[in-house]
Order: sequence, then structure tokens, then C-alpha cells
Amino acid sequence: MREVFSGDESAVAELYDRFGALVYKSCRQVLRSTAEAEDATQEVFVRLWRTADRFDPHRAKLVTWVMLITRRLLIDRLRKQAVRAERLGLDDAGVQVQDRSSGVKEREDSREERSKLAARLCDLPDLQRAVIERAYLQGFSLREIAAQLDTPLGTVKSALSRGLGKLRDRASFERGSGHA
Repeated sequence: MREVFSGDESAVAELYDRFGALVYKSCRQVLRSTAEAEDATQEVFVRLWRTADRFDPHRAKLVTWVMLITRRLLIDRLRKQAVRAERLGLDDAGVQVQDRSSGVKEREDSREERSKLAARLCDLPDLQRAVIERAYLQGFSLREIAAQLDTPLGTVKSALSRGLGKLRDRASFERGSGHA
């Protein structure tokens, strides 16, 4: 990372070779399109270059640092998308009635999806629900969550993994069976 900070192009290329696929995969899982994921991946590496002087190998592994930067960028993007969507919903006054009704339908669908997600979250065990809510809805790191819940980091990681698996399974079941 020191070489990246000093502007060594080969160090930046090596960083990308080592972590580009991992960062892209993470971005693609969260963002809607390939183009958005590619753009976000590029932005992650720009942020890594700009913050290379802050990396401390005694505090974290390089992969941890890369994924922390990735996670923060994705949270920022999701928050911006939510704010943008909210603004679009409020600024529709001049749009034709037909367009407004489709916007209303989309907001209703979105509300319905949030309601389904809330119901799925309520079905999870307390620890899994708390970890997912704090990580994805409140933006806390897993270390912060472990400290907040006074729970070992490994337990928090396991709870996150199991909880996300259960949410995925439940959503797949609902889509497959037509249940809400």
C-alpha cells in the first residue's frame, strides 16, 4: 500500500489483480446493473489509492482493508439511491397522471417488498436479526456490532451468514410457491 500511495502504477495494477474480482463480485451482488458494479469497482480502487497512507498492516489484513472500503462505498451508493428515489417520488407533481400512477405502483411494490423483508427479519432468531439490521440498515461494521452486542466477532459473523442464508431461502421459497 505504501507503493500504491507513492503512485507506483505496478503496485496499483497488482492491487487490482489481487482484489479486482472480489470487489467486482461484491459490487455486483449489491448493485442493480453490471455497469453500476463496474463503476463502483473502479471507484473502490480510486478510494484505495487515495487512502493508501491510512492502511496499517498491524491493524488489519489488506483484504480486510479492501473490503472495508468496498463496503463503505456500497453503503454510500445505496443511501444515495434511496435519497434519489425519495426525491423522485416527491417531485412528480408535473408528470402526467399515467406516469404518476406507475410511480405509485412502483412505490407500492417497494413498500410491499420492504414489508415482506420486515416479516422475514422478524422470523429470524434475535441475534441474526440484530446483526443483519445493524450491518445492512444501520451501516455498522461487524467489529462494531460485536462490541455493541458484547458478542464474539466469530459469533457475529456466523449469525450474519446464517441469517442471510435464511432470508435468501425464504425469499426463494416465496417466489417459487407464490406465497407472500
